[in-house]
Amino acid sequence: MSSLLIILTVLSSFLAKLETQPLRSTMTATIDDPHASPVSYPGWIYMYGEKFRVGMYGIEAAYDGKTLYMYDAQVDELTLSIPKEEELVQANPFLFAKALIPLCEVSEYTAKNGHTTVTLIPKDPSIGIDRFSLTINSEDLLPLKVRIKEGDKWTTLQLKKPMYGENNETYVLKGHENTYINDLR
Repeated sequence: MSSLLIILTVLSSFLAKLETQPLRSTMTATIDDPHASPVSYPGWIYMYGEKFRVGMYGIEAAYDGKTLYMYDAQVDELTLSIPKEEELVQANPFLFAKALIPLCEVSEYTAKNGHTTVTLIPKDPSIGIDRFSLTINSEDLLPLKVRIKEGDKWTTLQLKKPMYGENNETYVLKGHENTYINDLR
């Protein structure tokens, strides 16, 4: 029981830090499917508590605590909605980790370099993933990597130069005045 408390302390400390200090990072998402060549996409994330802005795959998303903004550059459309929790966790890997904790077996491994990898394995296979792992620098609680296994496919988010800073971000999408707006609120 005490090792579970330590594991949850590392993960809980990271999630608690996100409540008090904004995180920003560029990242690369790599999808590794054994039936195709790996594909990588650049992106970025800003996060503060449950609020976030993320950009990847030609989509920019933001959540201000009430409204989810999804901008698709391919069709030049901005969708506004009041999201369900499922939509939020699909858009933000750290909210996904938080939602998974009560549904998973949790383990951790701390390497000699001080990086701790917390692995979440769902107790119920119908959740849709086989494994979720999050690597955190134990010293400063900065996230370094997220890996998600779905069947025989792996998705890896490699964070590049993550840092905590001041909350000077806005968690809405602006600058799309001439865009088609699909308001579902």
